[in-house]
Amino acid sequence: MKEKLIVIVGPTAVGKTALGVYLAKAFNGEVISGDSMQVYKGMDIGTAKVTDEERQGVPHYLIDIKEPEESFSVAEFQERCIPLIQELNKEGKLPFLVGGTGLYVNAVIHRFDFTIKPVDDVNYRKELEAFATKHGNEALYQQLRNVDPKATEVIHPNNVRRVIRALEVYHVTGVPFSEQQTEENQDSPYDVIMIGLTMDREMLYQRINERVDLMIKSGLIEEVKSLKERGIKNCQSVQAIGYKEIYDYLDGNCSKEEAIETLKQNSRRYAKRQLTWFRNKADATWFDMTSREKVEIFSEIRNFVEGKLTQLSK
Repeated sequence: MKEKLIVIVGPTAVGKTALGVYLAKAFNGEVISGDSMQVYKGMDIGTAKVTDEERQGVPHYLIDIKEPEESFSVAEFQERCIPLIQELNKEGKLPFLVGGTGLYVNAVIHRFDFTIKPVDDVNYRKELEAFATKHGNEALYQQLRNVDPKATEVIHPNNVRRVIRALEVYHVTGVPFSEQQTEENQDSPYDVIMIGLTMDREMLYQRINERVDLMIKSGLIEEVKSLKERGIKNCQSVQAIGYKEIYDYLDGNCSKEEAIETLKQNSRRYAKRQLTWFRNKADATWFDMTSREKVEIFSEIRNFVEGKLTQLSK
């Protein structure tokens, strides 16, 4: 029998966190975060990290596992997530993968292959190493961005060895590294029940705006100041929405009001991209959060999951 996995996807601010906790409590489950930024310690407000109160005693994994200075990739997420799913199933717990980072979710569901293909061009590699030494990591990273922008979504600019390897793969094979690394299994190794949450666009945007206002009131600027005072800058973590905008304000590049408005705008655009991505890439059953009370929708989703689990057990 395949291991079971419940997946909850959807745009930011739609209600995934609350649903994950509700269903985990209903089905003896535990939650694995599928968010690429909640892995970072000390970055709580800007990532809308689930609080202890919101968890209601439900264990959550892959949260606060990295320092802000460290990089994190979809390959590492996959490497950490798969054993968790296996362990929870062994313990008779139902794993809930909850998050809005679509590539991370799909990398687990379809077991993307992140193995670097065996290529070798020593002279070209030495050229790149010399270029990085002379011109810096960012200039080398720009080379990769020019030929394979998708690869830069999963490779950090300071991971010079991996940047060089990706450029080498493209140089030798003519095929972008990103296309070689994301081969997927059409059939998931899991019995997946995927739930998608959606909402009327205007209502979702209003919720996002209100969430940003609440973040500011809750101390987002102070949180970013603390990171800045630690010397954390130009790291993968603080390029995230919610941090780069406030850094611009603290660096004197814009006013506080302009930073907040940009943050709202970037968050709305991100939600739109999430919805488009999941609609095209995710085989989910969708539930509209717009018109009914949350308790009614959650109850309907619970019945849906219960029915699916019953079918899988036959």
